[in-house]
Amino acid sequence: MTLPLSLSSASVVAALRAAGCVFAEDEAELILGAARTPDELAAMVARRTDGLPLELVVGWAEFSGLRIGVEPGVFVPRRRTEFLVEQALAAAPDASVVVDLCCGSGAVGAALATALGRVELHAADIDPAAVDCARRNVAGHGGRVHQGDLYEALPGPLRGRVDILAANVPYVPTAEVGLLPAEARDHEPAVALDGGADGLDVLRRVAAGARDWLAPGGCLLTETSERQAPEAVAVFTRAGLTTRLTASEELHAHVVIGTN
Repeated sequence: MTLPLSLSSASVVAALRAAGCVFAEDEAELILGAARTPDELAAMVARRTDGLPLELVVGWAEFSGLRIGVEPGVFVPRRRTEFLVEQALAAAPDASVVVDLCCGSGAVGAALATALGRVELHAADIDPAAVDCARRNVAGHGGRVHQGDLYEALPGPLRGRVDILAANVPYVPTAEVGLLPAEARDHEPAVALDGGADGLDVLRRVAAGARDWLAPGGCLLTETSERQAPEAVAVFTRAGLTTRLTASEELHAHVVIGTN
């Protein structure tokens, strides 16, 4: 799309609307607020109209009242995952040790630390780009970020001490990854989306090891789909956790909670 050299608010809205952006006015406001120069504004509008997710255009995503820095190649936190944060705080309001597993940008860990105050915060991801991004987002909370495959990434002294183990695992079945919106399919890493044949492969691995890491009374929380929820609950129960399912119709979110 050819853009004018000098973009007004109206022309930004028009360009975004022509590109199919449903919330063109809201997006234009965010882009106009983020751009520091006319040239930068034109470049940002061009990236958005070419299909780059808005959050990557402006460099941040709103999550639980925070601005979480995001960058290309890192999973963008979803608003529905705010429900996982709410449920974790309700389940363990006095938590002092928090782990954000499969942390992506570190949004869940940052939100929990903000709400809880002084906590020992750890985050982990297998993707080095996510680890770098999460470090910036949890640095203000004194959080430590580790790279590795699930529990292999965590420091040994955390065993048996974790009050909140938040694991926003990938849960899209492999055959359905190609059906995701282009913004996710084309701009987010497959490792953050693909949950295996039925979408629950990573969830099973997390549940199987949770009791080794949870403190007495500590809880594991993970997000899943409505269709997968019954099997996810069964997986947690077989892992020896006292399990319940919570849901938010407003956010279309389902969270499985397992207590040690």
